[in-house]
Amino acid sequence: MNKVNHVLGISGGKDSAALAIYLRRSYPELDIDFYTCDTGKELDETYDLIERLNSVLGKEIRLYRSMDEENSPMKNPFDHFLALYGGYLPSATSRWCTKKMKLEPFENEIGDTPTVSYVGIRGDENREGYISKKENIQTIFPFRKNIWSSDVVKKILSNENISQLEALYRNHGESPSIESLLKQVAKPISPKFTQSQKLNVLLETNVKLFNRVVFEFLKDTDYPVGKLKEFPLIDNDDIIVLQDVFDILENSGVGVPAYYQPLEYTVEIDGELKHGAYSRSRSGCFFCFYQQKIEWVWLLEQHTDLYEKAIEYEKEGYTWMDESLEDLRKPERVASIKREHYRRMQRQSQRSRTGVTWQDEILQAEGEGCASCFI
Repeated sequence: MNKVNHVLGISGGKDSAALAIYLRRSYPELDIDFYTCDTGKELDETYDLIERLNSVLGKEIRLYRSMDEENSPMKNPFDHFLALYGGYLPSATSRWCTKKMKLEPFENEIGDTPTVSYVGIRGDENREGYISKKENIQTIFPFRKNIWSSDVVKKILSNENISQLEALYRNHGESPSIESLLKQVAKPISPKFTQSQKLNVLLETNVKLFNRVVFEFLKDTDYPVGKLKEFPLIDNDDIIVLQDVFDILENSGVGVPAYYQPLEYTVEIDGELKHGAYSRSRSGCFFCFYQQKIEWVWLLEQHTDLYEKAIEYEKEGYTWMDESLEDLRKPERVASIKREHYRRMQRQSQRSRTGVTWQDEILQAEGEGCASCFI
């Protein structure tokens, strides 16, 4: 068998940290290399998390470098690439920050070695995350019911592979229950029976059997997992959600990053003082353009020095969002943002039978952003 590497990227966020702890403790037989890609512009809380995690894992978290720091006049990656891009700030439509400081150093470090990359997208999230276009890198999602990436699912469930899928199910399934399942396996994908529906049927019926079938299928492909003699995660049926992630972090001693903890703010509405709560919904650079405006207010009030540094980058018409940070910091604008946030949270709470928590805000914010930065 060819050598297959196992890697897990630590962004400094809750999910990748929890996944590292989970895999280290649940699957110690997997020789996983942990790595991080530093932008040079993270919150102190992010660096603190990585340091604590390094101790708990008992294995060094390697730094994948995106630049030659010794030969660059800029001493941190973000400023180095900002200069190369002529002062053009990254944005949702031009995410050069993710490309240059996260994805490229990862793929350069991996090279052509067959590699399994573990990503901490949870079972309560509806997104896929980054899947490398390099054929020697395969992404696995241990926290989800479906641990396989969309390209693998598309391949194995394609109509042209139905006969092979049937044969694999017959070889690995147990009678007599396998007969009813085979009817679903043989059913072709169509507008009335989509790939997603077929996948859900197979997972709901027997997730471990589905995983064994996929594992055997991959042995006839160039996917890295197919090069392994065995893969313990095919017997995994855990589904890890947000609360589980927080529990893993707390029980390990690493703890939840401090920026997730809600802090109270006061705002006047219709002559009355109201008390709301804000926090940060994600890791990533302190000036990340994916932040909600209430998060910019959080940064202004909790890390004034970093807010000032973020302002310094807004030059020659380049701003982090649709309004400048100079305008956002004005007292009347801050109050307006807090009022809107408070009212929005009240509306959501009234629509919800159980109320809205700070964890709900994290869930709502996770739909936007780069998985490479925020997981």
